[in-house]
Amino acid sequence: METEKIVRLFNAYITAFKQYNLNDVVEFYHLPCTLHTPDKLVFLENEAECIKELENIFTQLKQANTRDILVSNASYTLVTDSVLLACVNWTFINEQGETFADFCAIYHLILIDNQLKIINVVSHELDNSITLDIPFELTD
Repeated sequence: METEKIVRLFNAYITAFKQYNLNDVVEFYHLPCTLHTPDKLVFLENEAECIKELENIFTQLKQANTRDILVSNASYTLVTDSVLLACVNWTFINEQGETFADFCAIYHLILIDNQLKIINVVSHELDNSITLDIPFELTD
Protein backbone atom coordinates (compact mmCIF):
# COMPACT_ATOMS: atom_id res chain seq x y z
CA MET A 1 0.00 0.00 0.00
CA GLU A 2 2.73 2.50 0.96
CA THR A 3 4.75 1.63 -2.13
CA GLU A 4 1.77 2.40 -4.38
CA LYS A 5 1.27 5.74 -2.65
CA ILE A 6 4.91 6.74 -2.84
CA VAL A 7 5.20 5.74 -6.50
CA ARG A 8 2.02 7.68 -7.29
CA LEU A 9 3.35 10.73 -5.40
CA PHE A 10 6.73 10.84 -7.13
CA ASN A 11 5.37 10.01 -10.61
CA ALA A 12 2.92 12.91 -10.33
CA TYR A 13 5.63 15.13 -8.77
CA ILE A 14 7.97 14.55 -11.71
CA THR A 15 5.18 15.12 -14.23
CA ALA A 16 4.26 18.42 -12.57
CA PHE A 17 7.91 19.54 -12.61
CA LYS A 18 8.37 18.57 -16.26
CA GLN A 19 5.25 20.54 -17.17
CA TYR A 20 6.25 23.48 -14.95
CA ASN A 21 2.85 23.15 -13.29
CA LEU A 22 3.35 25.28 -10.20
CA ASN A 23 -0.10 24.69 -8.73
CA ASP A 24 0.27 20.92 -8.92
CA VAL A 25 3.75 20.95 -7.36
CA VAL A 26 2.55 23.08 -4.44
CA GLU A 27 -0.11 20.46 -3.69
CA PHE A 28 2.58 17.87 -2.86
CA TYR A 29 3.79 19.89 0.13
CA HIS A 30 2.31 20.05 3.58
CA LEU A 31 2.61 23.57 4.93
CA PRO A 32 4.52 24.53 6.91
CA CYS A 33 7.52 22.61 5.58
CA THR A 34 11.26 23.04 5.15
CA LEU A 35 13.59 22.75 2.16
CA HIS A 36 17.32 22.25 2.77
CA THR A 37 20.02 22.58 0.14
CA PRO A 38 23.76 22.75 0.72
CA ASP A 39 23.44 26.53 0.33
CA LYS A 40 20.35 27.40 2.32
CA LEU A 41 17.45 26.38 4.53
CA VAL A 42 13.98 27.67 3.70
CA PHE A 43 10.99 27.50 6.03
CA LEU A 44 7.76 27.74 4.07
CA GLU A 45 4.84 28.68 6.25
CA ASN A 46 2.14 29.29 3.67
CA GLU A 47 1.18 28.78 0.05
CA ALA A 48 2.51 32.17 -1.09
CA GLU A 49 5.99 31.37 0.28
CA CYS A 50 5.87 27.91 -1.28
CA ILE A 51 4.89 29.34 -4.67
CA LYS A 52 7.70 31.90 -4.50
CA GLU A 53 10.33 29.27 -3.71
CA LEU A 54 9.07 26.89 -6.40
CA GLU A 55 9.00 29.72 -8.96
CA ASN A 56 12.72 30.21 -8.25
CA ILE A 57 13.35 26.49 -8.84
CA PHE A 58 11.31 26.56 -12.07
CA THR A 59 13.29 29.59 -13.27
CA GLN A 60 16.55 27.70 -12.72
CA LEU A 61 15.24 24.67 -14.60
CA LYS A 62 14.05 26.80 -17.51
CA GLN A 63 17.34 28.72 -17.68
CA ALA A 64 19.21 25.40 -17.83
CA ASN A 65 16.94 24.28 -20.71
CA THR A 66 15.85 21.18 -18.84
CA ARG A 67 14.88 18.41 -21.24
CA ASP A 68 14.49 15.52 -18.84
CA ILE A 69 14.42 14.58 -15.18
CA LEU A 70 15.69 11.11 -14.32
CA VAL A 71 15.39 9.17 -11.07
CA SER A 72 17.60 6.38 -9.78
CA ASN A 73 18.14 4.56 -6.49
CA ALA A 74 14.73 5.43 -5.09
CA SER A 75 13.89 3.80 -1.77
CA TYR A 76 11.91 4.45 1.39
CA THR A 77 11.40 3.28 4.94
CA LEU A 78 8.49 3.52 7.32
CA VAL A 79 9.13 5.54 10.47
CA THR A 80 5.60 5.22 11.86
CA ASP A 81 2.20 4.39 10.37
CA SER A 82 1.97 7.96 9.09
CA VAL A 83 5.61 9.07 8.58
CA LEU A 84 7.97 7.82 5.87
CA LEU A 85 11.47 8.69 4.72
CA ALA A 86 12.37 8.44 1.04
CA CYS A 87 15.71 8.86 -0.69
CA VAL A 88 15.70 9.70 -4.39
CA ASN A 89 18.66 10.33 -6.68
CA TRP A 90 17.87 13.00 -9.27
CA THR A 91 19.58 13.76 -12.57
CA PHE A 92 18.59 16.81 -14.62
CA ILE A 93 19.40 16.71 -18.34
CA ASN A 94 19.59 19.78 -20.58
CA GLU A 95 18.65 20.12 -24.27
CA GLN A 96 22.14 18.98 -25.31
CA GLY A 97 21.63 15.71 -23.41
CA GLU A 98 24.16 16.71 -20.74
CA THR A 99 23.73 16.36 -17.00
CA PHE A 100 23.60 19.83 -15.48
CA ALA A 101 22.58 18.77 -11.97
CA ASP A 102 22.56 15.56 -10.00
CA PHE A 103 21.96 15.10 -6.30
CA CYS A 104 20.16 12.97 -3.78
CA ALA A 105 17.22 14.21 -1.78
CA ILE A 106 15.85 12.83 1.45
CA TYR A 107 12.10 13.40 1.76
CA HIS A 108 10.20 13.34 5.02
CA LEU A 109 6.63 12.40 4.12
CA ILE A 110 3.49 12.41 6.21
CA LEU A 111 0.29 10.51 5.49
CA ILE A 112 -2.71 12.81 5.90
CA ASP A 113 -6.21 11.77 4.83
CA ASN A 114 -4.71 8.76 3.04
CA GLN A 115 -2.44 11.02 0.95
CA LEU A 116 1.33 11.49 1.26
CA LYS A 117 2.62 15.05 1.64
CA ILE A 118 6.19 16.35 1.76
CA ILE A 119 7.06 18.03 5.06
CA ASN A 120 10.83 18.30 4.61
CA VAL A 121 13.38 17.88 1.82
CA VAL A 122 17.12 17.70 2.41
CA SER A 123 19.30 17.77 -0.71
CA HIS A 124 22.86 16.43 -0.71
CA GLU A 125 25.66 15.68 -3.11
CA LEU A 126 25.00 12.42 -4.93
CA ASP A 127 27.79 10.61 -3.09
CA ASN A 128 25.76 11.01 0.13
CA SER A 129 22.89 8.93 -1.24
CA ILE A 130 21.58 6.17 0.98
CA THR A 131 19.50 3.10 0.27
CA LEU A 132 16.54 2.65 2.59
CA ASP A 133 14.56 -0.53 3.37
CA ILE A 134 12.15 -0.67 0.42
CA PRO A 135 13.22 0.16 -3.15
CA PHE A 136 10.71 1.57 -5.59
CA GLU A 137 10.73 2.34 -9.31
CA LEU A 138 8.98 5.18 -11.04
CA THR A 139 7.21 4.76 -14.35
CA ASP A 140 7.36 8.36 -15.56
